[in-house]
Amino acid sequence: MANILDIRRRIRSVVNTRQITKAMKVVSAAKLRRAQDRALSARPYAQMLTNILKSLVARAEIYDPETGEPKHPLLAQRPEKTILLIVVTGDKGLAGAFSANVTKAASRFIESKAGKNIDIEAIGRKGRDFLRRRYPAAAVQTRSLAETEESLETPPETAERAGAIQITGEHVGVLGKLEFSQARALAENVIRRYRREEIDAVYVVFNEFKSVIAQRLIVEQILPIERIGEPAVRLAEEMTEEEKKKAKEAAISAGVGLHSNQPSGEEAAQFGAVGSGQVDYIYEQPPEELFRALLPKYVSSQVFRALLESVAAEHAARMTAMDSATSNATDMIDSLTLVMNRARQAKITKEIIEIVSGAAAM
Repeated sequence: MANILDIRRRIRSVVNTRQITKAMKVVSAAKLRRAQDRALSARPYAQMLTNILKSLVARAEIYDPETGEPKHPLLAQRPEKTILLIVVTGDKGLAGAFSANVTKAASRFIESKAGKNIDIEAIGRKGRDFLRRRYPAAAVQTRSLAETEESLETPPETAERAGAIQITGEHVGVLGKLEFSQARALAENVIRRYRREEIDAVYVVFNEFKSVIAQRLIVEQILPIERIGEPAVRLAEEMTEEEKKKAKEAAISAGVGLHSNQPSGEEAAQFGAVGSGQVDYIYEQPPEELFRALLPKYVSSQVFRALLESVAAEHAARMTAMDSATSNATDMIDSLTLVMNRARQAKITKEIIEIVSGAAAM
């Protein structure tokens, strides 16, 4: 049987670990609330922009009446020869299988596109490290988000592909202090490459966050735009019932709401009424010109939404993982305490037997 001092030392170590996991859970819960607020505050703008674009589609000729081809290059669909995949994971660990699930979904998507050239933009340290071990980096990589924002007009250098699947961009440390300018820089870089026909389609794999118990891992097509306001989801994985149960328990113990505060029915009706009513609007610029100017902003808002929801999902996953770790530590402490008590009881019993045996021998 183990030494009592060793068991006490192990119990003390597990108690210290439990304090750390409990503190990390509280921190993740606080960050989750802020991430939820940011994601919710960005939705009215995105919804209003979507409604205005829908209004412009109904009032402008976005397709050539003679050829039927779209007038805007972001609507042009062509055979997928080169695909850009944006993989959004976390920068830090201790979040359960959050980043691993994203990279697995990315790997399945890459396998489904066998025989095609795939460029990968890795956002997050975990995804970057995973992809680095499997795919080569392009000879000339795209700039980081900050560098891209400063030099959007600089033409890219031409170089041979490092392989059919290559990493063209690595963006680490941007999710901690995410700003819209960073998402806009990435979106403008993607749009520029799509317009030059360097890529034929753009997909993003990320965790879509609705609430703590309503999340799903999706692969969504960003370009070409098929229908405005309707996400083109190509792959979706819902949370299992066990995962929902664990997330619910973690949220209740941390004091986090199970459901995000969606706009009320009256507010949602106001958002939906803008641009969708049967009204003959008067535009200062031609509708076609407005449509061409607003469509890139729509793509930027889609990328920003993916990054915001991924950040909120990561904090929710870390909160759940730390709650499970705290519970496991408590169970381990109880188990070790029981073993220690049994060891003490066995030691006392042995001493009594030795005393009684010695007295009987005399």
